[in-house]
Amino acid sequence: MFALDIIVKKRNGEKLTKEEIKYFIDGYTNGGIPDYQASAFLMATYFKGMDAEETLWLTEAMLHSGDVVDLSCIPGIKVDKHSTGGVGDKTTLVIAPIVASCGVPVAKMSGRGLGHTGGTIDKLESIPGFRTSLSPTEFIANVKEIGIAVAGQTGNLAPADKKLYALRDVTGTVEDVSLIAASIMSKKLASGSDAIVLDVKIGSGAFMKSFEDARKLARTMVDIGHGAGKKTIAILTDMDRPLGNNIGNALEVSEAVEVLKGKGGDDLREVCIELAANMLFLAGKCDIEACRKQVIDAIDNRTALNKLIQMVERQGGDPKAIEDTTRLPQASVKVEWKSDMSGYIEKMHAEKLGIASLILGAGRKNKDDVIDPSAGIVLCKKPGDKVEAGQTLAILHTSDNERVMEALYVLKTAISISKTPVPRNPLILGKVQ
Repeated sequence: MFALDIIVKKRNGEKLTKEEIKYFIDGYTNGGIPDYQASAFLMATYFKGMDAEETLWLTEAMLHSGDVVDLSCIPGIKVDKHSTGGVGDKTTLVIAPIVASCGVPVAKMSGRGLGHTGGTIDKLESIPGFRTSLSPTEFIANVKEIGIAVAGQTGNLAPADKKLYALRDVTGTVEDVSLIAASIMSKKLASGSDAIVLDVKIGSGAFMKSFEDARKLARTMVDIGHGAGKKTIAILTDMDRPLGNNIGNALEVSEAVEVLKGKGGDDLREVCIELAANMLFLAGKCDIEACRKQVIDAIDNRTALNKLIQMVERQGGDPKAIEDTTRLPQASVKVEWKSDMSGYIEKMHAEKLGIASLILGAGRKNKDDVIDPSAGIVLCKKPGDKVEAGQTLAILHTSDNERVMEALYVLKTAISISKTPVPRNPLILGKVQ
């Protein structure tokens, strides 16, 4: 078997065998197949595509290119959640303690942010003292003893994905559904959970801009999950606007805490309730309506908030920063951006808002950039809201005053105001199961 033959076969639009895909992925992972041949393989796949069976085989090859976490020693059905990324998406901070407080163990491995979307690990590290680097033994012990652990990816999970993703990023082959789905699902399956809820974002702040593309990706990932013997559901959610009011690491932790206190933005609460309820449903707790009620009860009686406090303390963080979020990092510079006209907020371009937050210091342009945990944006208005001239649209938070003008320049292109009332679009756009 030769790499060139596999490349030519896919270039000609033929279906690859399971053995051919495994041979190519193994060869590239161990260095036997060079970057230039892997680039040709990715481009051939981009233009000719893979069917559902090939995509499953690609995922399995990438999954088994490294370690697979064994969570079998943890009692109960373990349910994982993955979001395809968005602006203001702090759902893990809300739903993980909710689900754990309802008796379903959450063993969550999360990533860092790059570009305009934030990462759960960066958000958690804005809590003073919080440790996201846990040994496998400590990670499993936390889940067994308190029902929850959220940590950075450890070990050698799906190394083929790491190599292929870096290559896709520089060869113009990122936007292929099979490659995206295999990348996401190889890591989710390697994380060891029994079931997976996928939050597939759609809109200006998401990777998938159209409903049709998002639904296709959701269908592909759900089919991979089923093919791997995992219960899998995808929820399609809106990302034409930021989720919640706060964008930025400490700011998002603060808003997540507010939701767990029964406050916070209605949009964030709605999406979190739906995702958490589906996680409970996959764990076999009860029917979906009863699961929604359990989730709401866990918020209302503050058992979910107490679970978050317990997790923070267990992972070395300051629990008082959850009880009193003013103890989280605070920006030294806060600038209000006011509306110069009256009307109704028509659109909020989520990606541009994410970029403005990045400029203020909340994100990374390069993987080695240092994040300012206090930086970000607090939105005072959302799409559909009425606004008067002179009212504050947003408050910019940063520790570097020189960043403000550049961020404001981007913000002014991100929000449009209509003279007539604007309908509020739904947040939950569909489900694939």
